[in-house]
Amino acid sequence: MIGLYPPDDPFLINTAIFGIPLVVRWYGVLIISGAMLAGWLAARRAAARGYNPEHIWNLLMLGLLIGIPGARAYYVIFEWERFAGQPILQIINPTTGGLAIHGALIGAILAAVIYTWRNKLPFLTFLDICMPPFLLAQAVGRWGNFFNQEAYGRPTSLGFGVLIDQDRRLPPYNDMTRYPPNTLFHPTFLYESVWNLAGFGLLLWLERRLRGWLRAGDLALFYGVIYGVGRLWIEGLRTDSLCTNGVGGSCEGALRTAQIVSLLLIAGGLIGVYINHRLQAPQAATATAADAAATTDATPITAEAADVAATTDAAPTSDESSDELAALNEHEQADEVAVPPRLGEQPNSPNSV
Repeated sequence: MIGLYPPDDPFLINTAIFGIPLVVRWYGVLIISGAMLAGWLAARRAAARGYNPEHIWNLLMLGLLIGIPGARAYYVIFEWERFAGQPILQIINPTTGGLAIHGALIGAILAAVIYTWRNKLPFLTFLDICMPPFLLAQAVGRWGNFFNQEAYGRPTSLGFGVLIDQDRRLPPYNDMTRYPPNTLFHPTFLYESVWNLAGFGLLLWLERRLRGWLRAGDLALFYGVIYGVGRLWIEGLRTDSLCTNGVGGSCEGALRTAQIVSLLLIAGGLIGVYINHRLQAPQAATATAADAAATTDATPITAEAADVAATTDAAPTSDESSDELAALNEHEQADEVAVPPRLGEQPNSPNSV
């Protein structure tokens, strides 16, 4: 049996300087690390397409400013029964976990809409630039759940899983008699991290493989399909899902919010790709017709037609013929040589030349 267990507590730094607490959690470090890695890769992708990479870093800052509050708000809304009545600072505090990726995704897209509109940049093109790196950032950020001992699944008998401390378990799994300390749980954070990493590679492969077929926005739509499929089946294993009834857990008697959103992402992505290509088909047909017309205009004439044209061009006009005859007469007159008469001959005798 192989049981994964965090090598450290949730804190990278947990101290005080002059009585002022200084706390840095692995959760935050990994999320920011994933975001920076995504920003670096997206900047390179933007530069390769002729855009200033500074746009990516500006967009990343705006995305974090909107995306993190969006992720927290999304989480709180679907866990409202747990947060109702608590102080506002406790509700908005994300340091102990409780960020929903779908809320972050909504915030990131909103940031892209604002930034591209303000800077007159192509929105769909920038989505295509950023979404593969965004999926890579998700793969890195999921390991923050590992250090927080969250986002795990139900018990597994596969011989490989994650070990969870009693105080981090949800009922009924906190009953140590039924579920002893060595109980292995599905490491759903790991499943999603690996899925996202594979999805990142698949998006890059599709970008190269379908280079001549892809339209602006297709990669972003494929992101929705790939991530949606993975999250759909992984969410079914989790014990701490956000539920439509506002009570987190296994969602007895309610639907798992992430699975509903995943289905919408899959359907929206597939329909979006179809519409994206359907709407641009008339433009392609018009371009084909224009190319055909240009080809017809550029078709070379036959050899016979060329000979006729050459003959026609070479035939002199009536004015040209008159000029040539006059010149010929002058030339003949110039060739006549007057010979002086012999002694006793008349100048106009037949012997004169």
